[in-house]
Amino acid sequence: MELVHYIDRGSGKMQEEDVYVEGGIRFLYGKTAVARTLGRVFLHTLAKWPLISWIYGYVQKCSCSRKKIAPFIERYRLDVSEFQEDVSQFSSFNDFFIRHIKPEKRPIYADQRYAVMPADARYTFFENVTKDSPFTIKGKSFFLESLLRDPALAAHYVGGNMVIARLCPTDCHRFYFPCECVPTESKNINGMLFSVNPIAIKDNPWIYCANRRVLTALQTKQFGQILFLEIGATAVGSIHQTFTPYSVCQKGSEKGYFSFGGSAIVMLFQPRCIRFEKDLIQASASGYEIRCLIGQALGATGLS
Repeated sequence: MELVHYIDRGSGKMQEEDVYVEGGIRFLYGKTAVARTLGRVFLHTLAKWPLISWIYGYVQKCSCSRKKIAPFIERYRLDVSEFQEDVSQFSSFNDFFIRHIKPEKRPIYADQRYAVMPADARYTFFENVTKDSPFTIKGKSFFLESLLRDPALAAHYVGGNMVIARLCPTDCHRFYFPCECVPTESKNINGMLFSVNPIAIKDNPWIYCANRRVLTALQTKQFGQILFLEIGATAVGSIHQTFTPYSVCQKGSEKGYFSFGGSAIVMLFQPRCIRFEKDLIQASASGYEIRCLIGQALGATGLS
C-alpha cells in the first residue's frame, strides 16, 4: 500500500501522513479490485453529491460530536497550546475544526516584498503554468480555463506561477491574505465534492476543476492581481468569507474559513510577479508536498 509522505518545512525532515479516514478514501479512490468496482459505484452515485457532504458536515455541528475532540487531539498529537480557545469551550467537533490559532504562534513574515503562506497546509508549487502545454500533477493534466471557467481571465495567468495548499482535517481551517490587498467580491463556481487527499488526486488531478470552488481576485501593489480560490472537498459543509470586499486587507488578516472536511486553496500569480523561495521549489521538484505554516515566507515580488 502506497503511503503519503511530505516534507516538514520547519525541520526539513520527511514525514509520513496519518490520513484521516484512510480506509474510506482508499475504498473510493484506490486501485484494488473492490475499489475499482464497488468503490467507484459508491463514489459516482453518492459520495460526490454535495448533499451527502452537507449531511455529514451538519452532524459535526451537533453537540454530541464533542466527544470526538479529545480522541482526535490525542491520535494526531495536536499542540493544544497553539489554540486560542480552551478545548473545553468547543461546542461541537466543527467548532474545534474552525479553531483560531494564537497570533504569536504564527508570526507573519514582515517584509512587504514577500507574500506569505495563507494557511497551515501541505503545499505544492508550480512555475510557468502554460495554456498550450497542459498543467500537470503527477503526469496528469488539466488547464487554467477548466479551473477558472473563464478563458479571458485564464489568459492573464498563462506562464505565471501556481500554489496549491492542501488542508488536512488536522489543520486549522481558517485562511488568510498572503499580502496587503484589496479583494473583490467572491464568485462561486459550482461543482462536486471529491476528496483532495493525494490518494485521490494522484490519478485524478481533474478533481480540482470538478469540485465546488470560490474565486476572489486580490488587487495588490507588489504582486499584481492574484487569484485566490478556495476549493471544497468531501465533507466540507461550506466555505465562509469573513472579509469586506473592496476594502484594504492587511497581510495575514483573515479571509475566511472552511467548515468540517478536507479542502484546498489555489493561488495564481501572473507572469514575473513572484519568485518562490528555493526550498519550496526544490520540494515540489522532488515530488513531495511541503508542510508550511500561516505567515511563513512564500516568495518575493518579481515586479520592479
